[in-house]
Amino acid sequence: MKGQTRLIFALLFALLIAVFAVLNVNPVQVHYGFGVSEWPLVLVILTSVLMGGIVVAFVGGFRIFNLQREVKRLRKENSQLTETKKKLDNETEEFEIKRMDPDETVTEIEENKKETEENHS
Repeated sequence: MKGQTRLIFALLFALLIAVFAVLNVNPVQVHYGFGVSEWPLVLVILTSVLMGGIVVAFVGGFRIFNLQREVKRLRKENSQLTETKKKLDNETEEFEIKRMDPDETVTEIEENKKETEENHS
């Protein structure tokens, strides 16, 4: 819905600019800094709008590129942290097993492990 609203507003804005440009067809002087020429005002308006759109697209594309790079970096960091957590969980589990009473049998250790997993679920 948000995208459709933006599209409708963009089309209305483009229509408004086109009507404004067509109503202004008189020739005007354009100063380039190194020369002067006469152009129809409609071309000056449409060229200005087009150049503005290109600048906005370039800036938006640059922002999207930076955001995609950041997402990639954060995913990599998340993956590394997940691996570190798994390693620490395994080390903690091994430590808990070593800390248990030496008289416990292996089956009791496994039962305790299953109970702990069920309690966390």
